Amino acid sequence: MTVKKTIEDVEVVGKTVLVRVDFNVPFKPGDAVISDDSRIRASLGTIRYLIGRQSRVVLCSHLGRPQGRVVEELRIGPVAARLSELLGMPVAGAPDCIGSEVAGMVSALAAGEILVLENLRFHPEEERNDSAFAEALASLAEVFVNDAFGTAHRAHASTEGVARFLPAVAGFLMSRELDMLGRALAGAGRPFVAVLGGAKVTDKIVVLRQLMARVDRLIIGGGMVAAFLRAQGMEVGESLLDDDDVPVATELLSTARSQDAEMLLPEDVVVADAFSETARHRVADIAEIPPGWRIMDIGPRTATSYERALSDARTVIWNGPMGVSEWPPFAEGTARIARALARLKDATTVLGGGSTAEAVGALGLTAQMTHVSTGGGASLEYLEGRTLPGVASLMDKE
Repeated sequence: MTVKKTIEDVEVVGKTVLVRVDFNVPFKPGDAVISDDSRIRASLGTIRYLIGRQSRVVLCSHLGRPQGRVVEELRIGPVAARLSELLGMPVAGAPDCIGSEVAGMVSALAAGEILVLENLRFHPEEERNDSAFAEALASLAEVFVNDAFGTAHRAHASTEGVARFLPAVAGFLMSRELDMLGRALAGAGRPFVAVLGGAKVTDKIVVLRQLMARVDRLIIGGGMVAAFLRAQGMEVGESLLDDDDVPVATELLSTARSQDAEMLLPEDVVVADAFSETARHRVADIAEIPPGWRIMDIGPRTATSYERALSDARTVIWNGPMGVSEWPPFAEGTARIARALARLKDATTVLGGGSTAEAVGALGLTAQMTHVSTGGGASLEYLEGRTLPGVASLMDKE
């Protein structure tokens, strides 16, 4: 993939810089208190770099899904307040993200000051990648920095559109994401092992095909296990299956055999009699899943087998939990994979964002991983080999 220019490759001293960040943080239910500020912390390096060079820093982000209208509980104010606490300096908030009042606030910024624009998605033009809206955002600054890898797979006005009107480069977070995912995908250290979970095999078919041709071992978990078992003629009870899942799994099994790829599937699973945290559950051999029950996690024998398969890995990519990891009765498979990766020495371990990152964070193991991506959908599309609009729009390094 083409190497992109970064914030260090352009002049930013004393300039007004528009930075697309991913401040789409979760809040405590019914409260304005941020429950996880890791996305804000992830961009602090870029923000501090700009402040240190006396840039006038204009930050923009979406928050939640307001669907093109103003939603009071999705205002960006609490995010600006938390950023102010983390930086130990005042951070102003704008009443909108475009318009004459906002332009005036930007013009009034002193060198090294920060303004956070209001939620981009209060405007329907943002997700439509409206050219006039993108130009209005661009008119606020002299340089554009995209540091929001989590939205890089979206061709929105603030990710792709703005880059048509301003010199556009990657921030430190974006640059690290591309570097770490690119290095992992290249499988510099071998054995190269991919661990894939998640609900549906059709959601992961492209990345499965891509990785099958690259890795030494492919470990399968999550809800997609049901499709692979059914493809081998086994009963899977009430496990979720779509019409396309089984033919896709059959094709992938055939491809694995023809490429002599090592694909590891469960020997046993944790099943439940309902999709509920409090459902009755037990361990079952894959050939003995009872009617009316459904697969909720990999079983203990499988976890042990997967731990062995990871024990000598030098490069690991992991995307998708092994089960319904947000519910304690079905979280053990995911936890054992996470601990196995944390035990690896001299290995590169790269995790996709989303639920995988959340599960590892809940276990307190994030620091033991080489890199935990801030983008679930973006990291998956990158691994699939797709072009990410928010990356393609940045200037190439010569």
